Amino acid sequence: MSERSDNVTFHHGDVVRDDRERLLGQRGCVLWFTGLSGSGKSTVSVALQRELHRQGRLVYVLDGDNVRHGLNGDLGFTPEDREENIRRIGEVSALFVDAGAIVLTAFISPYRSDRAKARAKVVDGRFFEVFVDAPLEVCESRDPKGLYKKARAGDIPEFTGISAPYEAPEQPEMVVRTGDTDLDGCVQQLIEQLQERGMLSPPAS
Repeated sequence: MSERSDNVTFHHGDVVRDDRERLLGQRGCVLWFTGLSGSGKSTVSVALQRELHRQGRLVYVLDGDNVRHGLNGDLGFTPEDREENIRRIGEVSALFVDAGAIVLTAFISPYRSDRAKARAKVVDGRFFEVFVDAPLEVCESRDPKGLYKKARAGDIPEFTGISAPYEAPEQPEMVVRTGDTDLDGCVQQLIEQLQERGMLSPPAS
C-alpha cells in the first residue's frame, strides 16, 4: 500500500450533517450486522432496508459480497485482507452517516478489534453493532452457497467458524436470533430499537 502524502488536507463544507438530517427527517447511523456465514445478515438487512424505504427513509445496504466485486475486489481472505476489508467499509460507513443516511452493513467481520476500529470512525454514538445470533449448526444446515460443505472438504481455507475464528460481540447494541425469530419479527425488533434510540422521526405519511 502506498504512503499517504503530507499534502492532503481535509476540507469541511458549508452544509453539515445536521443540515442533511433536518432535510431527511432522520439521523444518520450505522447498523453493523455481524455473524457467521448463513446467520441471516444479508437477509435481515435487505428486509430492514425495504421497510425503512417504505417509511420514506434514506437507507442503503453495504453487502459483504457486493463490495468485493468493486471497492474491495483486490482483497482476499487472509487475516490481513479481512482487516483491510473492514477498514474500508468502516470509512465508507462513516461517510454515509455524515450524509445523514442509515447504512446497514452485512459482513461477517469476525474480529472484535476490526469492528472496534469501524466503530471509532463513526461519531456521536451512531454505530450500532447488531449480532445476528445463529448457532453454527443452524448456519451450516442452511448453507445457501454451499460454502460450509466446501470448507469441511478443505476446499476453502480460512473459512470463518470452521478453519478461522469468529469472535462474537461481547456487548452488542442489538441482537436478533434468526433461529428463533422470523424475518418480520427481526425487522420489527430493529425498527423499535432505532426509534428508542431517536434515530427515526415519525414515519412519512
